[in-house]
Amino acid sequence: MELQILVSKKGTKVVLASNLHLALGLPNQHYAVNLRRWLNDVYGFREGIRRPENFKDFGRRPSKDGVVDDYYLSVEFAKLVTLNSKSKVKLKYATWLHNLEDQEENGELLTTDQVLAVLELSKVMGLVSCQTACEQKHLETYEERNGGSAANWWNFRSVVLGYSAEKLRETMQKLGKKAEGKTQRQMLMQVDKYEMVRTAVIDLFMGLGKTEQYARNLGNLAKAFARELNVEIFDDRNTSPAFLPPLNDELANEVKDVSKRRYLQRWEGLKMAS
Repeated sequence: MELQILVSKKGTKVVLASNLHLALGLPNQHYAVNLRRWLNDVYGFREGIRRPENFKDFGRRPSKDGVVDDYYLSVEFAKLVTLNSKSKVKLKYATWLHNLEDQEENGELLTTDQVLAVLELSKVMGLVSCQTACEQKHLETYEERNGGSAANWWNFRSVVLGYSAEKLRETMQKLGKKAEGKTQRQMLMQVDKYEMVRTAVIDLFMGLGKTEQYARNLGNLAKAFARELNVEIFDDRNTSPAFLPPLNDELANEVKDVSKRRYLQRWEGLKMAS
């Protein structure tokens, strides 16, 4: 019996509890008991030791006959269940699920909708208003994780981005350009304007709680798109530029107010699979 991965309407990859039980070669008559134990046991999730949560780690699968209960399990939860089982083949499936989980966690396994959303993000991140909004959201998330303190924020962010103001000044000097009195954004404009798009996308996904590697991978993808599309940078914070290329206004507004998530919901947690 092979383990199947289903994809939800939001692009989330899930595993059916019944399919996992069969793949692990566990006795059919033990399914109901094992299922209850799976949903109520304690596991070592990435963010800490806890019980699985409904609509985050699992969700009930609608059944027409209602005879057998079934659930959608997140890839991480399915891996933990597998490791905790008495199956003789648990190493095989746990390793496979772990690799799949890492690909998702690092942004290496994107759905078509997510790739297209990154393509649109690479365009709207040409607006400085979107760049600054993402930076602010990243800062807010950093403060939440550090008890309300912004101490060491700039050092932390420079490590995530892979450059600092000092490194940019050194690059400017090597290029024979004056760096004195210039902001990071102004220096990037002269050194590598597409890095501003990458930075904004990294800030966005760090602000959404993604890992550093995930944010960097999507930032790199957005930068590649921006370079291919020749995305221009416009400072629209105080006045509207005389000329702007066609942009996805809905997405731009969503980036500035992440509570509105039609596009960014592609990166939300477990939803019911289709």
